Amino acid sequence: MADILIAEDDARIRLYVAAALKEAGHTTRTASDGVAALAAYAERRPDLLVLDLMMPRKSGFDVCEELRKTDESLPILVLTAKEAESDKILAFGLGADDYMTKPFSMGELKVRIAAILRRARLGETAGRVEDVFKFVSWKVDAAKFALVAGDGAQTPLTSLELGILRLLAAHPGEVIGRERFLNELWGVSYYGTTRTLDSRMATLRRKLGPDGSYIETQRGLGYRFNPPPENKK
Repeated sequence: MADILIAEDDARIRLYVAAALKEAGHTTRTASDGVAALAAYAERRPDLLVLDLMMPRKSGFDVCEELRKTDESLPILVLTAKEAESDKILAFGLGADDYMTKPFSMGELKVRIAAILRRARLGETAGRVEDVFKFVSWKVDAAKFALVAGDGAQTPLTSLELGILRLLAAHPGEVIGRERFLNELWGVSYYGTTRTLDSRMATLRRKLGPDGSYIETQRGLGYRFNPPPENKK
């Protein structure tokens, strides 16, 4: 099982989540504010961080941004009362892997944690062997969780973004439904909203720059990767 750090300023929610995850077999630690969360991370890197956004001393946004400067592969699940789309886009842009709003179902939280941990472990497995593939003008280095430009400059990727690129690159020209993305990347038991995928896709397109235009949105269906002629087999 996993070592999970829960950063939440509401004591009732913090203890509830910690107790439920312990019952599921995980090891849990807690932090009541953003500064304490960063200190707990520094003491021992967790396998996953459950992160509230509205915390004293340092917000969850600040914690996420600071951690991503040095640790792109840490799985981060945001659990917050902030429901605005702008907050979700910002959180994903800062590197969150998933986003849940309160009130929440403990069953769904456990499912999403299991899916994030599964993706992280697949990434670790990929990182033990050479795993580099091309996506338009970029090289995607799975071992480093990074987009690599022609001049060697790197743009970090989360495990979810890596999974999206891998799925698109493996099926050029094919429309991949949102449900397939959710099932393959979050897990077959995922029952959250497709808006999580759409927000993450928007962030990934920004990282790809002009090459993001080769990912076409199929309204009501999903996404299709249309590689330029020189990239087609």
